[in-house]
Order: sequence, then structure tokens, then C-alpha cells
Amino acid sequence: MVNFVHLHNHTQYSLLDGLSKIPELVKTTKSLGMNAVAITDHGVMYGAIEFYKACIEAGIKPIIGVEMYVAKRSYKDKEGKVDSEPFHLTVLAKNHQGYLNLIKLTTIAHRDGYYYRPRVDKTLLREYHEGLIVLSGCPSGEFIRSFEKDLKKTEEVVKSYLEIFGESNFYLELQRHPYQQSLDIAVDETVKKDLQELLDIQNQTLQVVKEISNKTGIPIVATNDCHYIKKEDAQAQDALLCNG
Repeated sequence: MVNFVHLHNHTQYSLLDGLSKIPELVKTTKSLGMNAVAITDHGVMYGAIEFYKACIEAGIKPIIGVEMYVAKRSYKDKEGKVDSEPFHLTVLAKNHQGYLNLIKLTTIAHRDGYYYRPRVDKTLLREYHEGLIVLSGCPSGEFIRSFEKDLKKTEEVVKSYLEIFGESNFYLELQRHPYQQSLDIAVDETVKKDLQELLDIQNQTLQVVKEISNKTGIPIVATNDCHYIKKEDAQAQDALLCNG
């Protein structure tokens, strides 16, 4: 049995971004000997029921989540660039109450918080935190974006999420993608520059996550920001992004 569970997965319901089809995602999870898998589409829960049914039929544990968009100010603020670029946050339901709160949050995000994307804010997260587990997120998350300032700011961000979700429900998310391999074979200078930036962020995140975890005792969770299932699908997902 493989002691690893993918907790950050985008399916075809992450529109014009995710390529993974739910039946294939579940089938592959089963074939690899994994006993659980999560779904974390961008701001939506369109695939939750299909995903749940497929997992139960395959005999693996479904973990329903959302990669939420968290407004930098209030979810009600809708002004210019500052409100059009929200942070990403990986949010997972650990029980039925958490699932209900995910539904509530995504509904409010679409109904009242939509500005380029369906957004929540920390006030809403505090109100509907029960039953939810949170990972600190990808390079578009507030945690990693805070590195641009200093570790004091990063510690403030961590503290804010601990206050909302509690010590047992907040984890530092660590991702490792093969950017170096891609960089070694890249030809286009713009692509090289982008890959080098991603590699630098990834290496910096590794160091900061280790430091924050050692200092605070917050556990680390390893994920991949999965948008397709097999490496052979990379080109097709690239084409999908070009249509976005």
C-alpha cells in the first residue's frame, strides 16, 4: 500500500485549466494502491457528487475540497487590480459539516463575492470554518506570496489562519515539481525565465516551510498541484490553457 494521498487535484471542472477526468483520476488512484484522493477544483464543487460516487464504487476514500479564492480585502470589495487577484487556499472537508460549509462558502463566493473569480475572505472563513482542514496553498497563496516581504509577514499570515482554523486543522503545504528538468530542455528564453522563477520560488518555499514548521510545530503536507494525470498529458493541458 502506498502511504501517500494526493490532496491537491484539479479536474475538468477547473474550467480551461484542469484536464483530469474524474473516472480516470479515481481509476489511476486505485491502480497505484492509494486508499484515498482529494478533489480541489478552482472555486467550485461541480464535480463533488460524481467524484464521491466514483470513489465509493472503487473502494477508496473521497476527500472533497476546493482551491478557494481568498480576497485580499473583503469579498464585497470589487475595485481594480487589487480585488481581481485573490490568493489561493487549499480547503478540504474532513466531515459532513465541513462539506456543508464548503457548499455555503462557494455559494456566497459566486453569489456575492464574484469579481473575475468567486471569492471569499477571512471573515467568511472564520464564520464557516467548522469541519474544514486548510493547507497553506500554492505559489499563488497568501503564505508563499508573503515571502516577498519578510518572514515576520509570513508568520503573521500563518497566525491568522491558525486563529481561524485552529492548530489541528492548518498545515503547511509543500510542493515539488520537476521545473529543473523542464528548464534543462527549454529553448525559448521566455519559457526559461518563467521556469527559473518557479524553481526559485519552489526552493525558497522548501526552506521557509521547514523553518516555520520547526519554529511553530505546524505539520507539513506534501502535495503536487495536479492538473492532469499522466506526464504524456502535459501538451494537451498546455493547449487547454491557451484557450483560456
